[in-house]
Amino acid sequence: MTKLSVAAESRVLVVVTRRIGDVLLATPLIRSLKQAWPDARIDALVFAGTEGVLAGNPDLDQVHVVAQRPRLYAHAALLARLFRRYDLALSLVPGDRPTLYAWLAGRQRIGLLIDRAGQRWKRHFLNRRVDFDPDNTHMVRNHLALAAALDIPSIAEVVPAWRDDDVAAVDALLGASCGPFAVLHPYPKFRYKMWHESGWIEVARWLHGNGIRVVLTGGPDADERTYVDAIARQLPDALNLAGRLTLGGIAVLLSRAQFYVGPDTAITHLAAASKVPTIALFGPSDPVKWGPWPHGQAAATNPWQRLRDQRKGNVQIIQGRTACVPCGHEGCDRHIDSRSDCLLNIPADTIINCLKSYSYGK
Repeated sequence: MTKLSVAAESRVLVVVTRRIGDVLLATPLIRSLKQAWPDARIDALVFAGTEGVLAGNPDLDQVHVVAQRPRLYAHAALLARLFRRYDLALSLVPGDRPTLYAWLAGRQRIGLLIDRAGQRWKRHFLNRRVDFDPDNTHMVRNHLALAAALDIPSIAEVVPAWRDDDVAAVDALLGASCGPFAVLHPYPKFRYKMWHESGWIEVARWLHGNGIRVVLTGGPDADERTYVDAIARQLPDALNLAGRLTLGGIAVLLSRAQFYVGPDTAITHLAAASKVPTIALFGPSDPVKWGPWPHGQAAATNPWQRLRDQRKGNVQIIQGRTACVPCGHEGCDRHIDSRSDCLLNIPADTIINCLKSYSYGK
């Protein structure tokens, strides 16, 4: 097995060209690299639109951004800038492009690969490969397997990050006299991960009735804001911040919240990392692989089982109420705009009872 040589002041590139949640779940590995080599320069390469979750990250020197479907000239210019610039490049995604990015950028390369026919050709682009487990190993632990392969300690800490202007923005929106509040994030990126509107309203009204202000969050996309706005119109006392905060601003907000409730989305991972008591609604997705990483969870074991409602640390997973969960499909109709009956069958009382248990220490 090839042993990689990394000097104390090396230049290191972490390639994680996937979604926002994947980028956030790469931060334990990035922290492990920085703690092992504090004098190293550590950069990341991510897809455009995901870089906000790394803004202000203290372990990174620079974040390179590439479009998911880049124009030829811009792509070639980026690759030319990266070519053999790094002493070590790590590919955290077992796909073609991230493996090739690591090969181009790093004089030494290590990456995650799936050991099956049709994938093994990528071995030739890496000095060392680590098997990626697509089913039975949490993503944080998959990433940290690279730390083990580099013979450095694994630090299993998902790192929320923000800048000073994010703090100022949250201060201005909350106001000086803000009391205890809960964050509800109703809208996932894909419909098949969506709960029902009536449930959000019932949970919000229970929180308000128990003296807890409701803050609604969401991204800037028109569909997302329309959905959150429709909920907010039925909750006149709620503060609707959909589209008004960066990812760093949402991280600041979560760090001050008393509770968080959300679907299987990057913001739910961010909430779990922010130490706030987090209730995550899971339907088709497998919690073994994608459950929010609880604050303080050790790297040695997966935090979640595949089936049942379960609590670990500051995170409670509520699983869909049908026998087929987790199916791993994109909803009942097998596409991202499909409904998921397992989620639609979760009653609001289930979430409210979890909030009561957090509130009263039961």
